[in-house]
Amino acid sequence: MEKRIMTFIACLFLSIGMALAQTHVSGQVTSSEDGAPVIGASVKVVGSKTAGTVTDVNGGFSLNVPENAKIEISSIGMVTKIVKAGKNMNVVLDTDQHSIDEVMVIAYGTQKKSAFTGSAAVVNADDIGKVQVQNPVNALVGRASGVQINTASGQPGSNPTVLIRGISSINAGNSPLYVIDGVPFDGDMKDINPQDVESMTVLKDAASAALYGARGANGVIMITTKRGNKSRSAITVDAKWGASTRAVPDYEYITSPAKHYEVWYSALKNYFVNSKGMNLQDAHDNALNAMLAQDPNSDMTLWYNVYNVPAGQQLIGMNGKLNPNATLGNVVNGYYLTPDDWTDAAYKTGSRQEYSLTATGGNNVSNFYGSANYLDNEGITNNSNYKRFTGRLKADYQLRPWLKVAGNFNYAHFNSNSLSNDGSSSSSGNIFALTKVAPIYPLYIRDAEGNIMYDKVAGIKSYDYGDGSVIGLIRPYLNGANPISDNQLNTNNSEGNTFNAMGSAEIRFLKDFKFTSTNSVFVSEYRGTGVVNAFFGQYASSNGIVSKSHSRTWTYNYQQILNWNHLFGKHSVDAMVGHEYYRARSYSLSASKHGMFSPDNKELNGAIVDEGASSATSDYNTEGFFGRVMYDYNTKYFGSVSYRRDASSRFDPDHRWGNFWSFGAAWIISKESWFNAPWVDELKIKASYGEQGNDNIGNYRYTNMYSIDNSNYNPSVVPASMGNPNITWEKNGNFNVGAEFSFWKGRLAGDAEFFIRKTSDMLTYFPLAPSYGFTGKYANVGNMENRGLELQLTGLLVSNHDMTWDVHANLTWYKNEITKLADERKGMEVDGVKGYSSSNYYYGEGRSLYTFYMKKYAGVSDDGQAMYWRDVKDENGKVIDQVATTDYSTASYHLCGTALPDVYGGFGTSVAYKGFDFSVDFSYQLGGQVYDSDYASAMSNSVGSVFHKDILNSWTPEHHTNIPRLQYNDQYAVSSCDRFLTSASYLSLNNIQLGYTLPSSLTSKAYIQKVRVYCTADNVWVWSKRQGLDPRQSISGSVTSAYYAPMRTISGGITVTF
Repeated sequence: MEKRIMTFIACLFLSIGMALAQTHVSGQVTSSEDGAPVIGASVKVVGSKTAGTVTDVNGGFSLNVPENAKIEISSIGMVTKIVKAGKNMNVVLDTDQHSIDEVMVIAYGTQKKSAFTGSAAVVNADDIGKVQVQNPVNALVGRASGVQINTASGQPGSNPTVLIRGISSINAGNSPLYVIDGVPFDGDMKDINPQDVESMTVLKDAASAALYGARGANGVIMITTKRGNKSRSAITVDAKWGASTRAVPDYEYITSPAKHYEVWYSALKNYFVNSKGMNLQDAHDNALNAMLAQDPNSDMTLWYNVYNVPAGQQLIGMNGKLNPNATLGNVVNGYYLTPDDWTDAAYKTGSRQEYSLTATGGNNVSNFYGSANYLDNEGITNNSNYKRFTGRLKADYQLRPWLKVAGNFNYAHFNSNSLSNDGSSSSSGNIFALTKVAPIYPLYIRDAEGNIMYDKVAGIKSYDYGDGSVIGLIRPYLNGANPISDNQLNTNNSEGNTFNAMGSAEIRFLKDFKFTSTNSVFVSEYRGTGVVNAFFGQYASSNGIVSKSHSRTWTYNYQQILNWNHLFGKHSVDAMVGHEYYRARSYSLSASKHGMFSPDNKELNGAIVDEGASSATSDYNTEGFFGRVMYDYNTKYFGSVSYRRDASSRFDPDHRWGNFWSFGAAWIISKESWFNAPWVDELKIKASYGEQGNDNIGNYRYTNMYSIDNSNYNPSVVPASMGNPNITWEKNGNFNVGAEFSFWKGRLAGDAEFFIRKTSDMLTYFPLAPSYGFTGKYANVGNMENRGLELQLTGLLVSNHDMTWDVHANLTWYKNEITKLADERKGMEVDGVKGYSSSNYYYGEGRSLYTFYMKKYAGVSDDGQAMYWRDVKDENGKVIDQVATTDYSTASYHLCGTALPDVYGGFGTSVAYKGFDFSVDFSYQLGGQVYDSDYASAMSNSVGSVFHKDILNSWTPEHHTNIPRLQYNDQYAVSSCDRFLTSASYLSLNNIQLGYTLPSSLTSKAYIQKVRVYCTADNVWVWSKRQGLDPRQSISGSVTSAYYAPMRTISGGITVTF
């Protein structure tokens, strides 16, 4: 017994001695690459199975260790380091070039990529910096699988349309949520300086985005801005200067005036022969007379004859060719007529200049990042430009070991001049619609000697409006219009300011707990000015019209998050709960007057006659409670569960709350002891499922809406839209399964994923009978599904001291299908599919969105007329046969495929060799269709408009082709049909960059850290099915050259870091 007591006492004193010998150590773990803190690094005592911790968001750690102990610091993606324990340690980890892991931004935090169970794509600052964009989101083009970006207009300041994993709704919004530095952003993305962006993370599935609730149903794009570096300070100046030109050429139009006269003559002559039964001589004479007649009641005349023909001779001979004695240039009514190139006059070479200044710095307790950027992007047409100034200040300060505060402020001012009616092919005020005018019409008014005249009152050259008021001739195509002239006199200006401020406080307590409060406010103010000139055009009688518009948007977001992170041996648990409240208020005001005193006074007080005024306000808010648990066992098995309960003001008070959740799991197989494949660095499989809700349905759908009208100077109400109190969220169920891999020491890495995205309770519009007083209402009836495969690959072909060469590629295949429609919307049946049509689209179960609904072309008849297929039905209405008919009105409608592509993606390569660097990037799309309305128009017999060269291959008795005969008044020759559906496939050369970094041995003598000169070209070229066709404009298959053309920009620049 005595021996036992002595043994116990000895052990007790030994334990006390060991405890007293424990030393408290603390420190920070940073990356050697950029000095940034390494988050979530494992810190363990060498030889101990239990003593350890993980680094916090600042890379900090603290723990008790035995005296003279060594600690092991490891983080996936970095080389493990063993060091002797000490006080105030500063451990720097080197990047492991053979690992695929990295710390990535996720919803409300960060996570190692290896532990991530969801689906995301990351684009870093290097890739963003290669492209010249005013909107950082454009840098995602071709870089991220599952992301589709379309840009309708190339006008400076225009924004793209972004879709993540397809379209999930017919009537609700499909745009993703933007989150900047952890806070939802409500502004215009072009107010963000791309050079401020450190990375963009696209969250694509529910496991990664469900925590954002109602606003994240269409995916989330998380933008992380740059921050200060604690290990070094720097001042960087970047300047670039360049020129912009039109990136997409014209269609292959007939640009010869002589050939245009010959084509139109042939159309008229064939009409007189085939429809009027005339002989060739009479048809010839009548065609010539009709073509050049000055008859306002005729739709055959071109009016203008720009050729001088010797007396007694005709402009066109019996052979259909222009008289060889005719000379270009003709005096009519005392004015000299000669054709001008309207397209050449519409476009020009624009300049682009951008300057950026950044300053970064920091120490162990604080860091800051400041930037200023100025962009002057001149358009490729007159009076179009976009100017922007942005400033950002971002800083954080460790006030106490347990308290950290941070602030992030961004200001932007913009001033933009743009062209009106952009994209409208029928608008007489759209410059790009007038570029389709026939190549026989003058742009200017010239005196008898051929000199362009000058209008002293307007202060510009004299332009021909084709209304007969000056020359006495009427241009049949968009007469009374000359938007190139109007563009010099009219104003369409917008100017605005945005301010975004975010402040946060981070409190650590009880070792494993962290509470963060992040609060932000956003204010955007816009003022628009429009002026329609008093001198020319359709509105000249109004003596000038001035309009003003003003809007203000104010939003705020309050966010509180409590985190708990603990390490239990090989078990790691990260739990989080939070609350978020968001509110957005918008105000708008607009008014217009006509009867301007002076064109220089562009204020409402400068005009005398009121045309109208309006104002509106809107209010929207959401509130959510959420939580997430992430589990990690031995950095090999991972799991995550999230839940959010959200409320939205867009629903009736009885239906405002919804529940959204997700779960996911991942397994790094390559870490198993039985896994024996030396060439595999890392292999992980993952799967997730979750449900989200989409409240992007518009405001006040749940209640009846009325408009106020004037009834004999008494206010009255007119039904506008019928409300539905039962309207609720569109629900999205997202399943994702995939694998991530790295082979041959990082030589080949990537991921492959399969997804199914189901939308239920889809918002559907129901037309109502007139007796209701409302035209229709919305209800949640309908389902849709998107499923697809994504593949992302990176390859390191060469890596040595002098040279690196890598390649990257991504591919997305997906299929969209409407799986359920309301019975009330199945009012028709086409090709065995029940559904409904809207415009040229058909919506039916089992079919893709944007399925074209039109008649089918059946070729050319024996006499050269266009034919279309007509269904033959039995007495029960069943189709038993098809016959071709020249009567378009009796032809049958069919389903003609979808506009959605089968495959899209991007690829590129970059090379660095002894200071030189070169990169090139492409994007592509395979499958899908567009309706080429421009080509259809140019193949028609429309008087005064341009022809496509293919019309020269029209059917004739001697030359049979699949193009209908060239004949005036063949009303069905170019009727809407699948003949003009064209492949939407394309290959786009997005960016080329070549740079050279001067040797540091030279720059260091001037106390300069780095100097790089470079040349870059963006939006270089696009190859498509037909010259002039740009399928990148739209996901819906609607394209037109009436939009502002995309701009190709080539610039040179220099970056200097001090």
